[in-house]
Amino acid sequence: MEQKVKIFLVDDHEIFRNGLAMVIGKLKYAELIGEASSGEQFLEALENNVPEIVFMDIQMPGMGGIEATKIALEKKPDLKIAALSMFGEEEYLQNMLEAGACGFLLKNITKSDLDQAIRFLNEGKNYFSPELLQYFTQRYISDKKSEESPVKLSDRELEVLQLIAKGYTDAEIGEKLFISQRTVNGHRANLISKTGSKNTVNLLIYAIRHKLV
Repeated sequence: MEQKVKIFLVDDHEIFRNGLAMVIGKLKYAELIGEASSGEQFLEALENNVPEIVFMDIQMPGMGGIEATKIALEKKPDLKIAALSMFGEEEYLQNMLEAGACGFLLKNITKSDLDQAIRFLNEGKNYFSPELLQYFTQRYISDKKSEESPVKLSDRELEVLQLIAKGYTDAEIGEKLFISQRTVNGHRANLISKTGSKNTVNLLIYAIRHKLV
């Protein structure tokens, strides 16, 4: 990467921000261009300082990350926003995805995972931290829902699901799998129907819950 990826960090915990800023500072291809401790502060800074990637805390005093994400993406649709959270609660995940976030990271993320997250997001892909996937796996092993086996998917449907989870559009999936966009649309509809999902966000959560991505 010739130009450095511009990153903005939004979190009300200064110690955490400082630690993450230090890690980002060691990545040769990335630069931290701004920090904020609340949603309001971030939106104000966004008027004059536009990043490519935003790491957004969910729970903050004043405006939280969910509302800030919605407003920010209305103003700057090209932003790639990834949620930051201490917890992998499904409600947080769903709300942030519905707000337009394209990633979800637990705050105990490692340097190598942060590196991968930035690269994925910069390429327009979704990113979910391995710790989050492990959290859902452990949770549903002990939960009654774990008794429900994942639905039977064909190899092609699984390929399509994994690419959807990475953030590829239907057109891009079609190119990658050498099938028409109409066929991809059909697979997406079948996946939503088979898994009992209401929409693509619910489909992503299903895939994460059953460790299909």
